[in-house]
Amino acid sequence: MSKLDQIKKPIEQEIKEFEPRFRASMKSRVSLLDKIMHYIIKRKGKQMRPMFVFLTAKVFGKTTDSTYRAAAMIELLHTATLVHDDVVDDANKRRGFWSINAIWKNKIAVLVGDYLLSKGLLLAVENEEYNLLKIMSNSVREMSEGELLQIEKARKLDITEEVYYDIIRQKTATLIAACCAAGSSSTNSNKMEVEKMRLFGEYTGIAFQIKDDLFDYGSDGETIGKPTGIDIKEKKMTLPLIYALNKASNSDKKRMIKIVKKHNEDKKKVQEVIDFVIKSGGLTYAQNAMLSYKDKALDILKEFEQNDANKALAELVIYTTERKK
Repeated sequence: MSKLDQIKKPIEQEIKEFEPRFRASMKSRVSLLDKIMHYIIKRKGKQMRPMFVFLTAKVFGKTTDSTYRAAAMIELLHTATLVHDDVVDDANKRRGFWSINAIWKNKIAVLVGDYLLSKGLLLAVENEEYNLLKIMSNSVREMSEGELLQIEKARKLDITEEVYYDIIRQKTATLIAACCAAGSSSTNSNKMEVEKMRLFGEYTGIAFQIKDDLFDYGSDGETIGKPTGIDIKEKKMTLPLIYALNKASNSDKKRMIKIVKKHNEDKKKVQEVIDFVIKSGGLTYAQNAMLSYKDKALDILKEFEQNDANKALAELVIYTTERKK
């Protein structure tokens, strides 16, 4: 049994019941759309987001119909953003599968993303889940802003640590925060509990993204495997690189920024940046920042009843910072 399967134990029944409900929420009378929806369901990932929704709900009580709607809505909106991301990034593959735009071209992919977005919003409106609608609409707005902020800053490469945290909080952490806020809200938790769980999700999401940053320098932050340098090629300023540049002399800083801007396709030059970051202690710094956010998230969980769902959520936080991919 995998680590994730163990974590799913307290919500095994919910995840099982969620599958047909989620499939039903994607149905369409247009056969082309139905075919694409079937393809999307077939290539689903680890289901981390529904796990956050159901586990958070069970920290406070029993799951309700509202919890299932929250999980389905988050999956619909998340899938919509992934479909649109693949168009924006001109990506042909996602998780080893062909992307929607690679098979059906950009026009259809954009319309499919719009369809998924509308299905998610309608799921809330038709069931008068206005609180859920607010949580999710905020999340979609923040994700868009985070992406645009990153694009704007990539042009000049003038990202400070503060701006970096703004970007990842909006781009990555906001969706996990929405899962936890929606999960607790679905069990009629009070406003303070919902806000605390939203913050728990935000801290977990930030730790998750820093872990992703570390993958760019090898399989994990402690033992440097074969470096990949994908973020450098895409001119993404991640925490290890920001720290290294802040510590560097003016001449080193100029040279590294020049490589990221103009020579990001040159393997040797990219390797030079990777070596520079490692030597500057950028990985250790990022690793410590990730562990600090992990601890902040775990501290919030300690404030609530230590039931099976709470323990599983803590395991899920640890898993996000120790995963190998």
